[in-house]
Amino acid sequence: MRKDITLAAQPRETRGKNEARRLRVQKLSPAVLYGAGKDPVAVSISPKEVGKILNSSSGVNTIFNLDVQGVENTPVMVADWQVDPVREHILHVDLKRVDLTKRISVFVAVHYHGEPTGVKIQGGHLEVVNRAIEVNCLPDDIPEHFDIQIGELMVGQAVRAADVPLKEGTTLVSAGEQVLVHVVGHKEEAAAPVEGAAATAEPEVIKKGKKEAEGEAPAAEKGKKK
Repeated sequence: MRKDITLAAQPRETRGKNEARRLRVQKLSPAVLYGAGKDPVAVSISPKEVGKILNSSSGVNTIFNLDVQGVENTPVMVADWQVDPVREHILHVDLKRVDLTKRISVFVAVHYHGEPTGVKIQGGHLEVVNRAIEVNCLPDDIPEHFDIQIGELMVGQAVRAADVPLKEGTTLVSAGEQVLVHVVGHKEEAAAPVEGAAATAEPEVIKKGKKEAEGEAPAAEKGKKK
């Protein structure tokens, strides 16, 4: 989805760990701009601004302008990024040029709305299998997300990729039979003890009493001998 956003970038001549440290001191991150049949360009950008784009509603599908000082101003998308696992800072970003006249394939999030009848009335369980589908369209036509109503789903019913309504000019790349969400029945609870289960304890008591009775016999015989 194209947004009216422009990020400033500076071309960089040097690379390596020392350069990366120097940029982080300046609150910048190294990045590489590539694609569209042009040579790659090493740049530095604001990781904070990139983070805002990644955390926006359109996320990685956001198309924005990258203004590389003295080099070019071009529409781009975030193709990949690396994050510090401890500090969670963006360490490096790959930016891909976007040709607005050519179709591209992207994954778009699917949002589910409503509580299925199969859950409310039939006691089923809702399982979300996939939260996105892959579609192909022009860059300007990338949807922010798809909204699917699931309130009428019954136990045993599912929403598949082919059920997602697409705008004209957008085609489905994911397999049409791919299950996105479905309602399944709960597994049967463990069987309750049978009615006669309590009676099985009686032979144990009887057996125990029998042993005690048998144990009294030697004592009685002993008394006879006396």
